[in-house]
Amino acid sequence: MSETLKVYSPYDEHLLRELPLDNADELERKLRRANDLFQNRDAWLLKSERVAVLRKVAAIMADRLENLTRIAAEEGGKPYTDSRIEAERAVDGVHIAIEALRSEGGREIPMGTTASSQNRIAWTVREPIGVVAAVSAFNHPLNLIVHQVIPAVAVGCPVIVKPAGTTPLSCLALVDILREAGLPEGWCQTLIADNDVAEKLVTDPRVNFFSFIGSGFVGWMLRSKLAPGTRCALEHGGVAPAIIEPDADIEAALPLLTKGGFYHAGQVCVSVQRVYAHESIVDRVAGGLAERAAALVVGDPLDAATEVGPLITPANVERVAAWVDEAVAGGGQLLCGGKALSNTCYAPTVVLDPPADSQLSTQEVFGPVVCVYSYRDRLEAVGRANSLNVAFQASVFTRDLEVALDTVKRLNATAVMVNDHTAFRVDWMPFGGRDESGLGMGGIPYSMHDMTRDKLMVIKSKVL
Repeated sequence: MSETLKVYSPYDEHLLRELPLDNADELERKLRRANDLFQNRDAWLLKSERVAVLRKVAAIMADRLENLTRIAAEEGGKPYTDSRIEAERAVDGVHIAIEALRSEGGREIPMGTTASSQNRIAWTVREPIGVVAAVSAFNHPLNLIVHQVIPAVAVGCPVIVKPAGTTPLSCLALVDILREAGLPEGWCQTLIADNDVAEKLVTDPRVNFFSFIGSGFVGWMLRSKLAPGTRCALEHGGVAPAIIEPDADIEAALPLLTKGGFYHAGQVCVSVQRVYAHESIVDRVAGGLAERAAALVVGDPLDAATEVGPLITPANVERVAAWVDEAVAGGGQLLCGGKALSNTCYAPTVVLDPPADSQLSTQEVFGPVVCVYSYRDRLEAVGRANSLNVAFQASVFTRDLEVALDTVKRLNATAVMVNDHTAFRVDWMPFGGRDESGLGMGGIPYSMHDMTRDKLMVIKSKVL
């Protein structure tokens, strides 16, 4: 077994860095350290101390925005412009955590409404839940780590974070910044490890909360192995649908669908993948989307002109190509793309009416492919949009408010965008999948709530 992890550029596959792998003994030392910190109440960090650290973290990140952007773009393959936005969001995420510490808390529990509850006052406080194990994904290598690590630090939980093996460098940079900002040793530790060691982390009974972002297969498997009492939040993927009604502003919708479908080469859990366009406008929607997709600049993520970068590994290029070939062979109409541009890049692709049972229609492609389907009746489109066992974010384009509201009501999704693409997100909103797409809700304030638990205090006094 290799004792190092080699991190390669997903674009040209040059070696970026070689990191030592943590083994089971090193994991045990990290778990023991985190657990000892949590069990020693005298060692808990004051809220004011945590705020001071987070303020310094945000300031250091802002000063190093260019460096953080380039690290994320180079290791993850997201184009520079989009990686810059990710880095800026990451800085704002730290500020969101600080704001939540000032606004979120416990509440008064009414007493005195019965004879037995007289002469009492009661309220809850939120305490840290305990040791947090965070396992992250590759597609937003900095901001996802912020979403999993910063809430834990903010509420006072020791956290051990395992970044994706393809994109660990942004995580290491953030943890270094936390230490530079004054976070004491042990409160945030990294785990660079193979899957066996990572599973030992997740399933250890000393872990109180498991935060996971990644594939549904892995997430649900790990949840089934959690120790009794370990809470969790799982964020998986979806096959996001967008419904385009005949009265929609198509010229306004097309650039949004293009961005939502091909942002980060489609490697986003809420990327536009299934576009249901009314039969009266389907040719216009599909043709316009294909024209825009074909014009996108594919290439080096560090080139400012690049709009679509590589897939994370060559194996994913091969997989996406196989799925597209299957759909076209089954009767889908290839409108643009449909080919690998290199062993790391795949051309932005639009397929019209692929078979309903094809992999493109039923599974998350996680690649630069958008499918367009014709429909006659809106409720039919809603039924097809709801037909899969995944449900995350969705959208509807219409000028009719009642149609929009009715569609929002009928779509099985945790969030429905009206006249916007499915991949819209800000970091303070609730974000997560339902059904097989996940468990619980992300978003920095929501994660902070999950990483704390209520403690009730009841005071009895004859003067009350």
